Amino acid sequence: MVDLWLKDAKIVPENRIISIGIEDGRIVSLKKIAPKREENINLRESVVLPGLIDAHVHFRDPGLTYKENFRTGTMAAAAGGFTTVIDMPNTIPPTNTVKAFKEKLKIADHKSLVDYSLHAGVGNLKEIESLFKLKPASFKLFMDLLDDAVLDEIFREIGKLNRENQKPLISLHCEDKDTVTISTQKLQSKGRYKPEKYADARPPHAETIAVSNALKLARKYKLAIHICHVSVKESLQLINEAKESGVNVTNEITPHHLFLDIKYLRKYGNLAKTNPPLRDPENKITLDLLNGVDIIGTDHAPHTITEKMEQNIWKAPPGIPNLETALPLFLTQINRRRITFAHLKTLLCENPASIFHLEGKGFIKEGMDADFVVVDMKEEGVINPDKFKSKAKYSPFKGISVKGMPVMTMVGGNLVADEGEILKNKGKYI
Repeated sequence: MVDLWLKDAKIVPENRIISIGIEDGRIVSLKKIAPKREENINLRESVVLPGLIDAHVHFRDPGLTYKENFRTGTMAAAAGGFTTVIDMPNTIPPTNTVKAFKEKLKIADHKSLVDYSLHAGVGNLKEIESLFKLKPASFKLFMDLLDDAVLDEIFREIGKLNRENQKPLISLHCEDKDTVTISTQKLQSKGRYKPEKYADARPPHAETIAVSNALKLARKYKLAIHICHVSVKESLQLINEAKESGVNVTNEITPHHLFLDIKYLRKYGNLAKTNPPLRDPENKITLDLLNGVDIIGTDHAPHTITEKMEQNIWKAPPGIPNLETALPLFLTQINRRRITFAHLKTLLCENPASIFHLEGKGFIKEGMDADFVVVDMKEEGVINPDKFKSKAKYSPFKGISVKGMPVMTMVGGNLVADEGEILKNKGKYI
C-alpha cells in the first residue's frame, strides 16, 4: 500500500498513460495501472508535468511585504504550477549577511506553501564564507549597481570558496553601470518622459557590455556564472560562444522579454517597466532562439498599483508579476505547435534543478519528490490580473488569450492548488 496514486496521468512528450505512486512525499512507483482499492486521484489522462521551478522571484519579504510576502508569493507560485522557487536577496534588509539569511529562512519556513531556496547577496566580503556554508542557491550581483573594480574583488573572494568539492555559483543582473547612468542622465536632462524612452536609458549595449565583462571574470577566476533575464539576442550569442569555449555559464530568459516588446511600454507605460527593459523587435529574444536558452525565470517582481501608476516613468519601480502568467503563455505556444513539451520541461523543470543543485526536483522518476502540475490543454481563457493570488493585480499580459491552463499543483505529494483553490501546505528549504 502506498499513500496515494495519481491514476491515468499522461506523461509527455512520450504520451504514455501511467499511474504514479506516492509515499512520504516521494515518487515510489510508476505503473501502467494503479492497484485497485488504494487511494487515488483519477486524472483521466490529463497531462502531468514535473512541478515547475522558478529560480528568479522577488517575494519582498522582509521589509517590503506591502508589495508581496512569502505567503502570497507562494500562493501565486502554486496557482501558476510552480512547486519550487528561489528568492532574490534585494529585500530590507538585503539577504547579504548570515543574520539576514537565517531570518529569511525563518520567514519562509513559516509562510511558504511550496519548496524554496534563497540567493544570497554580497555586502561585507568577510561574510561570504559563512554565507556559503548556509548553501545559498547562488550569490546574486547587480552589475548596474557595481563598479568594475568592486566586481573584480567580489569575484576574486568568491573564487576562494569551496564546500564539499562544490564551487559557488554567481548569478548576475547584467547591465553596465556607466552606460545606464550616462544614458539615463542624458534623457532626464532633456525632459523625456515617454515610457518607451526608458528602453533608451538602458540600451541593448548596456547589457552586452556587462555580459562580456561577466564572461571575462568567469574565465579569470574559473567560476560558474548564471546570467539572469537575458533580453538581447546578441547577449545570448555571446554567452553561447563562451560556453562553447569552455566558460561555465548558463542563461535565463523571462516570459516578458520573450513574448512582449517595446510597444507594450507605449501601451501600458509603467506597468510594463522592468529591468532590463522590453526590447525592440530587432534586438529582442524570440522563440526560434530557445535552443540556446537554459532556463525560464519569471523574475516575478510585484509592486503596488499606486507605486506603478502615480509616478513618472523614471520614478516608478521596475518589475512585472509573472508567476501566474508564465505557464498559460507557454502552454498556448505548445497548442500552436511553436514549442514542445520537451522544451517546456527542459526550461522550467530539468535545467533549473541541475543548475541550482535542487536534489529530487525536475523529473517524474522513482525516488524524486512528488511535485507535479496537472494541466488542461483544452481550457481557454484570458489573462486577468484581478484574479491573481499575488498582491500585484496588474500585468502587461492583461487581456491576452491563452489556451492551456494549470488545474492542479502538488508539492511533496500534497495538493496545494486545485481548480483555482489554494490549500494549506508547508514548503521546505532545499
